[in-house]
Amino acid sequence: MSAKRDYYEVLNVERNATKEEIKNKYRKLALQYHPDRNKSLGAEEKFKEISEAYAVLSDDEKRKKYDKYGHVGSEEVFRGSESNFDEIFKDIGFGGIRDIFEQFFGGGFSARNRSDPFGFGFNFGRTNKGEDTVVDLSLSLEEVISGKNETIEVPSLEKCSVCNGSGCSPGTKTKKCTSCNGLGQTKRVVNENRFSTFVTVETCRMCRGVGEIVERPCRNCKASGKVPARKKIQIEIPPGIEDGMTLQLTGRGISYENEYPGDLFIRIHIKPHQIFQRLENGNILYSLKLKFTELALGTEVVIPTLYGSEKFKIPAGTQIDSIFKLRGKGIPMHNQRSKGDQIVRIKLDIPTKLTERQRWLIKELDDRKNM
Repeated sequence: MSAKRDYYEVLNVERNATKEEIKNKYRKLALQYHPDRNKSLGAEEKFKEISEAYAVLSDDEKRKKYDKYGHVGSEEVFRGSESNFDEIFKDIGFGGIRDIFEQFFGGGFSARNRSDPFGFGFNFGRTNKGEDTVVDLSLSLEEVISGKNETIEVPSLEKCSVCNGSGCSPGTKTKKCTSCNGLGQTKRVVNENRFSTFVTVETCRMCRGVGEIVERPCRNCKASGKVPARKKIQIEIPPGIEDGMTLQLTGRGISYENEYPGDLFIRIHIKPHQIFQRLENGNILYSLKLKFTELALGTEVVIPTLYGSEKFKIPAGTQIDSIFKLRGKGIPMHNQRSKGDQIVRIKLDIPTKLTERQRWLIKELDDRKNM
C-alpha cells in the first residue's frame, strides 16, 4: 500500500517532541537537503517531504488533527514551493532560504563546490520502518453522522516469554556486530569528483542498527525477541466518513527492534441501511409509499430521519416519483461543517387484494375518466 511516511519519522523526532525540538531538527535537515546545496538524486523530494512534515507538526491545530486521524485528517494539503520554504525558515528565526546559505557560505553558494562544510554526521538511529497493519471496520449510518470512539483489536507483538525479549536461545548471549563494530551504523564515502567528497551514514544491514547479533536464535521468536499477539486500541472515527475510505494512523503498526513502528490502516465499510440509501454529497434517499387517495387529496405524514421523525405535508395532486427535500437531514460532509439533505421520493402503494366494493368504486372512477 502506497502512503505518506509518518511525519515524526520524516523529521526523526519522538511523538511527544516539543515545538523547539521539531524546529531545530527541521532546520538541520532542511539545510542538508535543500536543492541549492544538495544536487544528489532524491534530495529535492526529501526537502519537500521534510518541509511538509514541519508545516504540519509546527502548527498546533494541524498537529492535533494529524495525531488523531493521521494523513486523512489533514484538511489542508501542503504544496511545496520555494515561497513556502521561505515562510517556514522565517518562522524558525531565519530570513529566506537563500539568506541562510549566504549567511553560512557567502554569496554565490553552490553545493557542488563544497564538501560537507557543516560536517553533519546525523545519527538517525531508527531508519527502517516496521510493518503496516490493515484492519476492516464496519459502521452503521447512525454511527457515521456523529462519529464515534471505537475500540478495535489489532495485530501486535509482545515480548517473547522464552527468551525474555533477547532473541537468544536460553542460556546464550548476543555478541558485538563485526560489520559495524557495535556502532549500529556503517559509513560510505562517495567521491562525486576530485573536488567533492561526502560521507553517508546508513543503518548496519547485518545487525539492523542494534550493534549486536544473535549467534544462537531463540526458536520461539526466531531471534526477533517478539511474538505475535493481539491488542485493543481506541480510535476516533470522524463524522461523515465514507464507505471505502481508509484511515491512516501513523506509528500505530508493528515494529521490531530499532525500527519505527509501521502505520495502521483502517478500511471503512458502511453497512446497508434498512430504509435509507446513501447518495453523493452527504444526501440520503428515502422512498415514501402513499395510497392513491393520499396522492390525489393530499395528506400529512410522519417521515423517519436519522435524527428522529419529521411531520411533512404532501400537497394534493402529488405525482409518482415526485421529489421532496428535508434540508440538513442528511449526513455530515467529511471534513466539512455542512450536512446533506434527505431526499424523499414518492412511490405509489398499490393494494394487492381488493374487495368487490373497492373494485366497483375504482372501475366507476375509471369509467368517469377522473383518475
